[in-house]
Amino acid sequence: MSKVQKVSIALTGQLNDVVQQAVASGQFASASEVVRDALRLWQKREEAKLASLNYMRVLIQEGLDSGPGEEWDIEKMKRELHGELVAKTKLKKSA
Repeated sequence: MSKVQKVSIALTGQLNDVVQQAVASGQFASASEVVRDALRLWQKREEAKLASLNYMRVLIQEGLDSGPGEEWDIEKMKRELHGELVAKTKLKKSA
């Protein structure tokens, strides 16, 4: 375990009540445990946000690297999808 350092923090009355209730409920042995647990959760959330941001950067770069976009014809796509649906429906009926 790392060396423990004492730090003084100021909490609003509402946050202090939350900490004290957590201790009084027996969920935590001390206010310090409550704060340490909250900081661990915050750290995990920040790491997850960073990982998500990095993944988005990778996806954006993949999109940029894939070349220029193509014009999208919604009517053509509808016709193609309708044709696929009709073909699948015929297959199911013949099976």
